[in-house]
Amino acid sequence: MDRGIASSSRDGSQTASPDALAFKNIKNPIKKQINGCGTICVKQDDDPCHFLRLLYESLIAGGLAGLVVEAALYPIDTIKTRVQVARDGGKIIWKGLYSGLGGNLAGVLPASALFFGVYEPTKQKLLKVLPENFSAVAHLAAGALGGAVSSIVRVPTEVVKQRMQTGQFASAPDAVRLIIAKEGFGGMYAGFGSFLLRDLPFDALQFCVYEQLRIGYKLAARRDLNDPENAMLGAVAGAVTGILTTPLDVIKTRLMVQGAGNQYKGVSDCVKTILREEGSSALWKGMGPRVLWIGIGGSIFFGVLEKTKQILSDQSSQKIHKA
Repeated sequence: MDRGIASSSRDGSQTASPDALAFKNIKNPIKKQINGCGTICVKQDDDPCHFLRLLYESLIAGGLAGLVVEAALYPIDTIKTRVQVARDGGKIIWKGLYSGLGGNLAGVLPASALFFGVYEPTKQKLLKVLPENFSAVAHLAAGALGGAVSSIVRVPTEVVKQRMQTGQFASAPDAVRLIIAKEGFGGMYAGFGSFLLRDLPFDALQFCVYEQLRIGYKLAARRDLNDPENAMLGAVAGAVTGILTTPLDVIKTRLMVQGAGNQYKGVSDCVKTILREEGSSALWKGMGPRVLWIGIGGSIFFGVLEKTKQILSDQSSQKIHKA
């Protein structure tokens, strides 16, 4: 089955999608294939189990993509975190770059699955109800909502990960136990406000940029994207968003790793203190490894995501044909 149509059906835009315009002048044999696939998509939308299939595919694809990226690029993330917390020319420790990986993967899997379990159905619904030229709004809103819901899992995971990356704890269970003992359960959500301040615009922008790039690329190429092209667009979307949100990431990191010392009293105090004591350049600390990490990560993430969605969608289509 053609992947472009499968993707369009998941977006809920099989009848008047911007993607469909890319196929306007394609030869008749391909048009017949597209029309046939479109019929299948309509049948899927009428199926009361369609939402559950979409949710299942989103959970599996999102969880797997998040797991692969974190495992592959964790050392770069560790370096980025250590650069951001270093002050006054402090040394960067290059040992233990995989500190906290196991605990992080345990949290990333459900967090990524939860994000896509919200993002994909929300995106599909919004694309159906909004005008065709408002697709970017659907992507922005779905990304922000997915980030907000998944933050319930992502914030504690991030707190434990970053404190282990900076050498405060030796293991994830010790980190959880000692954080709660010293700071209360709220310590697991340290920097929650700054996390949302960074991740809501990050998620909204990254997925909007990626989805809009895919739409534009399909229109220009008059065909569906292949795996390397999906990965390339994911890298661009990740790198651009990584640059724009670096100051927010620095603030989030400082608040999360400060512990019970409470050097910063909140987001505004953190910004004022950094500007007063270190200068504005400190807000851009770690931008190099962050952009490298998110750029490469975006390539891997969206590549794995689209491939997994394609495989799961093809399996669902085969079952429908058999039925």
